Amino acid sequence: MSGTVTPLKPRSVRDQVSAGEWDARVDLAACYRLVARMGWTDLIYTHISMRVPGPEHHFLINPYGLMFDEVTASSLVKVDLDGKIVMDTPYSFNPAGFTIHSAVHAAREDAMCVLHTHTAAGMAVAAQKGGLLPISQHAMRFHDRISYHDYEGIALDLDERERLVADLGDTYAMILRNHGLLTCGRSVAEAFTIMFYLQKACEAQIAAMSSGAELAMVPPDVAEHAAQQFERGGEKSASRPWQALLRTLDREDTSYRD
Repeated sequence: MSGTVTPLKPRSVRDQVSAGEWDARVDLAACYRLVARMGWTDLIYTHISMRVPGPEHHFLINPYGLMFDEVTASSLVKVDLDGKIVMDTPYSFNPAGFTIHSAVHAAREDAMCVLHTHTAAGMAVAAQKGGLLPISQHAMRFHDRISYHDYEGIALDLDERERLVADLGDTYAMILRNHGLLTCGRSVAEAFTIMFYLQKACEAQIAAMSSGAELAMVPPDVAEHAAQQFERGGEKSASRPWQALLRTLDREDTSYRD
């Protein structure tokens, strides 16, 4: 009588990575779902990336072709700074996402998460010569703390990385002229929170300008005072709303954790 052989169950992604990487994957997948929930998506385009804890300088990015509300912790693609996929996956990634995100991750040790959007309000402000104006409280947190990078075409040319990181400097928020918005943070929570306020500031600016009324600009000294007030909260100020957002996601759909 011949024996039967039970096929081995494929190892899950969770079984193949460290606890720290799995936590990063869950946070990043949550961020993708939240960006979709906020309506900040551009079909399958734009990207959010997260550095994998450890010395390898690997980072996680979305599978090319999935909508943001389909992204899960296991489906994220792990790549190195040369654009090589370093873990088996059925997915690929968008080369334009690699150009922008690898540049920031390579240059900034503190940029654990990088978030890039093409929202209508973000693109509208990116098309304005004056950039972000000091006309709302949300804009105050970016007073003298936002950078700009001129449009060079679709981000496929690797030599653009040098110029992009030079323009970013040590800021955590950037307006890509004629393109969109970019934020980075020491955590997913911080990058998301900065983008939330930058997006709100852009929406307020477009709404105020559409009225045709004269705009009231906040004086530079008051704007600086407000910016410093925001800074006192630091990275910790992102944790409380982030945990609330995760609870919201978990009430609706926990599949991002898969």
